[in-house]
Amino acid sequence: MTYLGCGTYIADPPVSYLSHAMPLADIKTKPRWERRKDARPQELLAAALDIFVERGYAATRLDDVAARAGVSKGTLYLYFENKEELFKEVVRANLVSALAEAEEYVSHYTGKSRDLLRGFILRWWKHVGETKLSGISKLMLAESGNFPDVARFYHEEVIQRSNALIIGLLERGIARGEFRPIDTVNANLVIVAPVVMLMMWKHSFHNCRLEPISAPDYLDCFLDLLLNGIQSPSGSLPYAHSLN
Repeated sequence: MTYLGCGTYIADPPVSYLSHAMPLADIKTKPRWERRKDARPQELLAAALDIFVERGYAATRLDDVAARAGVSKGTLYLYFENKEELFKEVVRANLVSALAEAEEYVSHYTGKSRDLLRGFILRWWKHVGETKLSGISKLMLAESGNFPDVARFYHEEVIQRSNALIIGLLERGIARGEFRPIDTVNANLVIVAPVVMLMMWKHSFHNCRLEPISAPDYLDCFLDLLLNGIQSPSGSLPYAHSLN
């Protein structure tokens, strides 16, 4: 949902639509040295994601990314020209691919719009918000002003697509008489803001063990307020509290 930044977890158990693993048959038939070579780009992206989230954009050094991936800096340059290109590929391989999957999910959904909106938000939290990928949002909020080219890239490839997805979802509900007429452009910003806040809390106060927030309870309350707030008087039944 990604305003989620300015903006699976490669290090965590992989999420299906964020995985770029080779087919098992190809892995088994290739020599070990060749399999290792084929895996290097993904190993570098995994290491880069870890370090970008841990240290931020400015403090990330390509030497450290290469060392974390277990390769030389020269090997890293065979795949990525510089730090900016490496960061862009981390975003494309994870957040952009997640957006593409979400777009596919929304475009083929035939049920009620309130269920679609609810499912979209919860799926996004599961696959992005509660993983290390949410640290990219913190990075963009904190550092985008110092790196305008990176900010421009992120806005074009992540934020604009995310905005269009949510606005289109709201317009779908209005057109079907399920949501009352609202300003969908500003409603999109209002919907995104609480999720961004929850991600920022996860990467700031939560790490200091200050006033922990239960993400399921928070999202349940948020969806209750949201879905009942935009529901058309003739729409579906009130939102039922359940994150399962």
